[in-house]
Amino acid sequence: MPLKPVPYIWMNGRFVRWHQAKIHVLSHVVHYGSSWFEGIRAYKTRRGTAIFRLHDHLRRLERSLRMYYTEMPYTVEELERVCVEVVRRNRLEQCYIRPIVYRGYGDLGVNPMDCPVEVAVAAWEWGAYLGSEAATRGVDVCVSSWQRIASNTMPAMAKAGGNYLNSQLVRIESVRHGYDEGISLDIFGMVSEGSGENVFVVMDGVLYTPPLSASILPGVTRHTVITFAREEGIPVVESSIPRGMLYAADELFFTGTAAEITPIRSVDGVVVGNGGVGPITRRLQERFYQVVRDGEDPYGWLTFVPPAPRRTRAARVAPEATNLRRR
Repeated sequence: MPLKPVPYIWMNGRFVRWHQAKIHVLSHVVHYGSSWFEGIRAYKTRRGTAIFRLHDHLRRLERSLRMYYTEMPYTVEELERVCVEVVRRNRLEQCYIRPIVYRGYGDLGVNPMDCPVEVAVAAWEWGAYLGSEAATRGVDVCVSSWQRIASNTMPAMAKAGGNYLNSQLVRIESVRHGYDEGISLDIFGMVSEGSGENVFVVMDGVLYTPPLSASILPGVTRHTVITFAREEGIPVVESSIPRGMLYAADELFFTGTAAEITPIRSVDGVVVGNGGVGPITRRLQERFYQVVRDGEDPYGWLTFVPPAPRRTRAARVAPEATNLRRR
């Protein structure tokens, strides 16, 4: 879906206009994929606009950089304030937030260490990732011919731009074959994840999901669902999942910031369960919506965004810097 521009993007300590947020074509990231990012949602709850699990997402971003021998130029707490201000200043009631850290213009050798580390935070309105009816009707998926990257080739636990070339192949293949999404297997032939989602399997009342050793991203929504399931008394098992379980499952669903909790209604043309939203999937969706729609938050997962400032001519023409100093 095309991006809908908003007034401002934050780049390296100050706000710039959406169409002025540019980098040099010889930046290291353009040639070697040296970037790390997060996808975070802000929701319009009954208590006001709130960002879901902001701190947890930014901690994962910091860890992703660490796996690639890179230091974050700002603290997690500073970037939390930036994300809130990006939503507030752009007057977004609900949106998708994209913090991204990348190697900029400096040197074009494979070794990135002489290139500056740049940071930007953008936000825009973004609806349901897998379609407007995905949460209620489910999606049709295939098992991809592309395996998930092995953890001894690149750290699959890092949310790194270069890692997503693998994900692009999975998504392109699935769409070309008429499916909504694809599921990758790991190098051992066990279920890994979707192109941008974690996978859950329900069989006989037990909730199964692949472990971190299956080359998955440690999803924030994945952790959320595991928390809900355990509170509901649903047994949760993190273990290797053979491909056959996808066809034999009573329920299947994806989790992710973009996908939220999306039921899977078929795999390779094989209908999952009764083809609808299963009872465990529905209950977990309801628990999720209680937080992100109703604002019920006993976990401290919501960061509320204060009201936007009054519009002034000065603010429209020259937004102030945030005065953050790089480390």
